[in-house]
Amino acid sequence: MDGFGVNDGVIVIAATNRPDILDPALLRPGRFDRQVTVSYPDIKGRAEILAVHARNKPLADDVDLETVAKSTPGFTGADLSNLLNEAALLAARKGEAVISMDDIQEASVKVIVGTQKRSRVIKPEEKKKTAIHEAGHAIISRVLTPDEFVRQISIIPSGNALGYTLALPKEDKWSVFRGELENKISMLLGGRVAEELCCDDISGGASNDIQRATEIARKMVTTYGMSDKLGPIVFGTGHDEVFLGKDYASQRNYSEEVASIIDSEIHRIITEAHDRAKKILAENIDKLNLIVEYLTAYEIMDEEQFNAVFDGECTLERLEQLRDAKSDRIREANEKRREQIKQEEATKKEEEENDDNSSETDEVPH
Repeated sequence: MDGFGVNDGVIVIAATNRPDILDPALLRPGRFDRQVTVSYPDIKGRAEILAVHARNKPLADDVDLETVAKSTPGFTGADLSNLLNEAALLAARKGEAVISMDDIQEASVKVIVGTQKRSRVIKPEEKKKTAIHEAGHAIISRVLTPDEFVRQISIIPSGNALGYTLALPKEDKWSVFRGELENKISMLLGGRVAEELCCDDISGGASNDIQRATEIARKMVTTYGMSDKLGPIVFGTGHDEVFLGKDYASQRNYSEEVASIIDSEIHRIITEAHDRAKKILAENIDKLNLIVEYLTAYEIMDEEQFNAVFDGECTLERLEQLRDAKSDRIREANEKRREQIKQEEATKKEEEENDDNSSETDEVPH
């Protein structure tokens, strides 16, 4: 690698997750001349990876690996393998003979959010407030972010959260735009706004939402140059810490006057997003109440039921019918698979008996 010796036929290969902390001496020409970036797989790649890991796994008729690939942006190959393994374990625990789309969705929630804690005892009034909070997120996501779909809403404690709204992009995205970020902030504040509209008091459950919304607003102003008042200027010099596990450090390179303007711009963005969310939820208060009523009774609302709330007149009875129809489809798929297994076992047994009889015939002397 020093450039003086002749080392024909010697290839040096190295890999790292942190190219930003490598010594420049390793990166200059003559050392590592080719740099190959291995990023997350796209939709096509995820579909092909899923097809490999789905081999020898009994999938129900409703399982579409293309749909699973579209709903798992950001998943690595290891994540996708873990997803199907978790789905198989969930199906086995339920005594099911096939892996249904419902099992895969439940497994993806476990991978993304965390394990559900059904044993935790939650008071009815707290469950209702959690349902109001999550319904607020879901409705704002539906109205303001049409490029995402709400896959599931749950008030079952999972990970460190009392509930969650799982909204995923319909396709891979590589760029961010100001309007999308403003809508994202409104969606994050939707839970707090719903509490303000429907509850006597507000909870601390929105702390993480507020933190993420504030961080997005700060980046819009200081990093992305999306403030009309400050213009396309980057404020602060951010750099990564050398050691893994450390936080990002930043050095302030602007005056107190500019800092005050940054704070006021962040406050403006957050306030406008809050008011936008409040207006939308007030206009859709009937849908919010219906979602809360269903969640309080059944704890989980899936994509089909959530879309039904927005498709014309919908009632609690209609949502219950969709829930029962889904259960019937899963039951029929399992019965079909069990019957198939019985037929395969009977055929195998018959072939073994025929082989035994053929062996006995061969041994009889003529």
